[in-house]
Amino acid sequence: MPAVGNVLIVGGGTAGSALAILLARAGVAVDIAEIRPAVTALGSGISLQGNALRVLRDLGVWNHVAAAGFPFDSLGLRAPDGTLLAEIPGTRTGGPDLPAALGITRPALASVLADAVRAAGARTRFGVTAETLTDTGDRVGVRLSDGTTGTYDLVVGADGIRSAVRGLIGIDDAPRPTGLGIWRVHTRRPAGIERTDLIYGGPCFTAGYCPTGPDTMYAYLVDKARPREAVGDKVAHMRALAAGYGGPWEEIRKDITDPGRINYTWFESLLVDRPWNRGRVVLIGDAAHACPPTLAQGAAQCLEDAAVLAELLLAADRLDRPVFDAFMDRRHERVKAVVEASLWLAEWQLNPVP
Repeated sequence: MPAVGNVLIVGGGTAGSALAILLARAGVAVDIAEIRPAVTALGSGISLQGNALRVLRDLGVWNHVAAAGFPFDSLGLRAPDGTLLAEIPGTRTGGPDLPAALGITRPALASVLADAVRAAGARTRFGVTAETLTDTGDRVGVRLSDGTTGTYDLVVGADGIRSAVRGLIGIDDAPRPTGLGIWRVHTRRPAGIERTDLIYGGPCFTAGYCPTGPDTMYAYLVDKARPREAVGDKVAHMRALAAGYGGPWEEIRKDITDPGRINYTWFESLLVDRPWNRGRVVLIGDAAHACPPTLAQGAAQCLEDAAVLAELLLAADRLDRPVFDAFMDRRHERVKAVVEASLWLAEWQLNPVP
């Protein structure tokens, strides 16, 4: 028998859905409390590298993800005028049978995972989150925001960078801004764009794009962070920044017309020190760690958290300190390396040195 018979996962995003699929498929009773009213995902698109694709394959959803997204095996570097400077072969870190990377819209990925959650037998309750947690040592009593209660062997906080569960268990770490902000637009994919290309320099720190499907992609511009309330006319501002770039950006700029397709957010970071649990409540994914997307590893690390925690829970016959220690031994230093490297890249853009 696995170490847990029933689990509550607070948060139905990438990390929470992946963990729910793996546990429910193995016979664990899984409830998800998702504060959003339905399966939705903010933002335009996401780039997933091989280690993320490997977990998605293990979840049994790779074929659906591949059909909904756009795989590619190289990275281009361009000058601000659009001149191609280098084409770098991608590394297939997920294995030789998976591409080096894949772009997909966030709503498409959320939909694929939600279908797999239902197929695995996990139950999702929308519009609720955890309000109180009472750990009795061998169980956790939970009161949800709609007044209903339950008792679980384990509660998992997978509720994102502004996690409510993190506060409920007395961890006061909070995300910190890095000083960078990113403009993303979801738009059509011009002919000839079949991979991610990056530009360093020009009016922004970074300009880039990533194909997400047969005729879609997202493009992005990284600038100094500005107050969110002072963003103003998103179309005008993004078009002005894009005007500093040539090549494919000339066509991309023409399509920047709909403010509803533009997303502006800050780069933020978070790293909770080990352990990520307090008793029988444990944090995973962005609730425990988050980083700027300078390495395109945020979602990948969330998926890895879910895969490792599920493996440990299903292999153990009791939930005790060695399970959480093993989880930290396998995850904390790896995540720390990714967060720190992502922050170094952000810092070098803000404060360039020879």
